[in-house]
Amino acid sequence: MLRLGHRPERDKRITTHVALVARAFGANGFILEGICDDSITASIKGVLERWGGEMHLECGVNGKSYVRRWRGEGGRVVHLTMYGLPLDFVVEEIRADPNPKLVIVGAEKVERFYYEAADWNVAVGNQPHSEVAALALFLDRLYRGRELYTRYPRARLEIRPSRRGKSVVSSSEPG
Repeated sequence: MLRLGHRPERDKRITTHVALVARAFGANGFILEGICDDSITASIKGVLERWGGEMHLECGVNGKSYVRRWRGEGGRVVHLTMYGLPLDFVVEEIRADPNPKLVIVGAEKVERFYYEAADWNVAVGNQPHSEVAALALFLDRLYRGRELYTRYPRARLEIRPSRRGKSVVSSSEPG
C-alpha cells in the first residue's frame, strides 16, 4: 500500500496506524511517499520482530513514479477516496482481477494524477473519515474477513483469545 502526503510533524501517529492496519489486514508492503520518516519504518520493523510476518517497506519514494512503474509492470491501482465508487459496488470486480494491487491512501489533498491513474477510485462511505478506517474496511471486504485469523510466521508474541483479561503467549524463538 502507498501512503501519500505524510507530514512528520502532524501525521506520525496516523501514518503508523495506517501501516499497522495494512499489515494486520493483509497487505504485504508499505510504501511511504515523499519524505522518509525513519520512526515509522522503525516502528513497523519492531512490530514485525515481535508479532511476526513479513512486509516490504520503502520510504521516500516519488509517488507518481512508483504508480507509473507499478502499472507498467502489470499491477492495478486502488485509490481509497470518499469521492469514488461505493466499496460494495466494486469489491467483487477488484477481488476477481488477478493482477497485483497497489492500494493508495492520502493524508492531505491528493493530486488529480492519482484519481486518473487509479483503476478503481473506491469510496468507503461518502463522508469525511479516517484513512485508517477506510483501509481497514477495504482490506476486510477484499479478503472477506479471513485476514483476521492470520497466524504470522516468526511471531515471538501471540495473543490467546480469552473472554476476560489478557493472554499473550511469548516465545523466545521465532516460529
